[in-house]
Amino acid sequence: MAQWVLLAYRLPREPSTPRITVWRQLRRLGVAQISDGLAAVPLDARTRERLEWLAQEVAEHGGEATIWVGQPGSAAQERALVARMSASIRAEYEKVELEARSAVADVGSRRRTLGRLRRELRRIGLRDYFPGRARDLAGAAVERLGQQLEAAS
Repeated sequence: MAQWVLLAYRLPREPSTPRITVWRQLRRLGVAQISDGLAAVPLDARTRERLEWLAQEVAEHGGEATIWVGQPGSAAQERALVARMSASIRAEYEKVELEARSAVADVGSRRRTLGRLRRELRRIGLRDYFPGRARDLAGAAVERLGQQLEAAS
């Protein structure tokens, strides 16, 4: 089983802005929300550092935060956690793939759409800890859109 880094945190209810900020940053990092105030992500230098920064931010806003490194209690628990994270990412890739396929028919906005979809693929990729076929399909659809745009130019 792989090592995971966990952030256990608690923030005051008021003001709500720090809680919302932390929640958004956790989403951007692609964590699995284990329970209210407990988030996990596969351990690497980048994810640990990001969670350490978030822990500091929580403390600066009058909350409490602790970083933990560990692994799930069983392989089945880890598979369930990975499956939940992968399903979320897969849905995002499928949306990008669908938009890329739809953009083929809309000649006027193809260039703008292509740039946006490439940026979206990069953002999703930063949260994709368990790459799968959906990433490849979305990337291929975006590249096909790019090739069609080049051919039309």
